[in-house]
Amino acid sequence: MYSKSRFLRYMMVISAFHFITFSSLTAQLLRLPDGGVNYKCRTGRRVGVTDIDINWNAPGVKDREGKIWGSNVAPFGFEILGFGSDKPSPWRAGANESTTISFSTDVTINGQPLAAGIYGFFIALYPDSSILIFNINTKGWGSYFYDSTLDVLRVKTIQQKDLKENKERLEYTFNNQTANSVEVALEWERWRIPFTVTTDLLQTTLASVRSQMSGAMGFDTRSLEAAAAWSLQNNINLEQGMNWINSATSPNLGAVKSFSALSIKAGLLEKLNRKPEADSLMNIAMEIATAFDLHGYGRRLLAENKPKEALNVFEKNFQTHKGAWPTQVGMMRGYSAQGDLKNALKHAKLALPQAPDEGNRKALEQAIQTLSSGKAL
Repeated sequence: MYSKSRFLRYMMVISAFHFITFSSLTAQLLRLPDGGVNYKCRTGRRVGVTDIDINWNAPGVKDREGKIWGSNVAPFGFEILGFGSDKPSPWRAGANESTTISFSTDVTINGQPLAAGIYGFFIALYPDSSILIFNINTKGWGSYFYDSTLDVLRVKTIQQKDLKENKERLEYTFNNQTANSVEVALEWERWRIPFTVTTDLLQTTLASVRSQMSGAMGFDTRSLEAAAAWSLQNNINLEQGMNWINSATSPNLGAVKSFSALSIKAGLLEKLNRKPEADSLMNIAMEIATAFDLHGYGRRLLAENKPKEALNVFEKNFQTHKGAWPTQVGMMRGYSAQGDLKNALKHAKLALPQAPDEGNRKALEQAIQTLSSGKAL
């Protein structure tokens, strides 16, 4: 039988064991601040319908200016890093866990194709150029266990060095964005490593529109009309665009008979080489059009390089709505497109006192000045 003192010692050992076990589990599960050594960062940008997201840990220069690039902080080329790593590895383009970058659609990187997805992002640094590496392993600890067989894309880029500003924290930035591209850059210390991400705007938008229209939007007349209008404006997917506008104007979905819907359908009919049907439908649409509807249609015809047809529409609008705003503006534009600057100037001056706001007034004053100088709008 245990003595009382032996029993108490036994209980103390058991309690200590449980405390150690509990503490070990807690240490494995508990997340605590890292003390601000490396900032955990995330940034993103949308280009067209493509989402770009980057996640990284941002180290600081910390009095190491001039000692970052080509050192053990950001080594050149591929090096065996140790600590269990036995393969030559590139720089992890950040700190701590692997930097990751994702694209919601297919893109090109400096002109080279890359499929939609999420990638571990590494950079093989060299003094005057670098190799960007996109790898399917996104869960690594930096590049310590980098596996080149998992690379999906390697592409060359040229870095900028010796910049005026010393950037303390590593940062990813977006610059020079267009409708279908953006320049992404890693910026740290006095280096900047850029690369251009480009999307196929037309095809990615088409895929997005089709996906959206396969859901609840496929029963919504405004969405159907918008999707058909996009197809018409971009001269793509015309048959499906016709199906969308047919659904929007169908009695099953409300029988929309607005100028907008009918003119879109007429435009698609013309694109599909069904001009007699298009003309007949457009005549019906014009009979229910407002002054702004007809003005917008005339502007569209001008954009399509159909000045004669545009002037006919502007004239009808002017006569039907008895010179009300903005029909004088339409006549100005219609005559200018025909090269009749005298009549264009006359209607511009008549439109000026009708201008409903300061913006339109200033635009007309500029138009009058342009026409007075003998130049078309």
